[in-house]
Amino acid sequence: MKKLLIPCLAIGLLFSCQQIDDADVVAEETSAVQEESREAEVENLFDSIRAAKLGADQYGMRKYVMAFLKRGPNRELDSVYAAQLQAAHMQNIGKMAEAGKLALAGPFYGDGDLRGIYIFAVDNIEEAKALTESDPAIQAGSLEMELIEWYGSAGLMEVNEIHKTISKIFI
Repeated sequence: MKKLLIPCLAIGLLFSCQQIDDADVVAEETSAVQEESREAEVENLFDSIRAAKLGADQYGMRKYVMAFLKRGPNRELDSVYAAQLQAAHMQNIGKMAEAGKLALAGPFYGDGDLRGIYIFAVDNIEEAKALTESDPAIQAGSLEMELIEWYGSAGLMEVNEIHKTISKIFI
């Protein structure tokens, strides 16, 4: 019986190794087919004209400069002047967006020191700094900016056009 047991174990082990090898081959073939399918899908979806228009690199990304709007030292304003300053601030945001320099802007909820963000579609911090200095709220000292370079989806450049189609009130 012992003489028969050892060859049977060896044959069983051999077949189980072969099944593992077959499973590895199937997994590799499946992975290759999935990769080819994904590449075909990407190729079918890729819009080279849109990518170029938005400044996208090969990953569909681009460089931006993000501005964190912070509470400035001059916040004690009378209500009439504060309302005028806010209106001028909003007009400036619209002007920068229309010029294609501002991809996104918005306030943060709450009343903390961090008031909002801008995401500038510019090449460097110096250009973003010049744009921030055009903001009446920055000029009045009501807000301050911290600027940081950021890498994000070039698709963000289409947010302003999309926003126009979903907003009932324009500022």
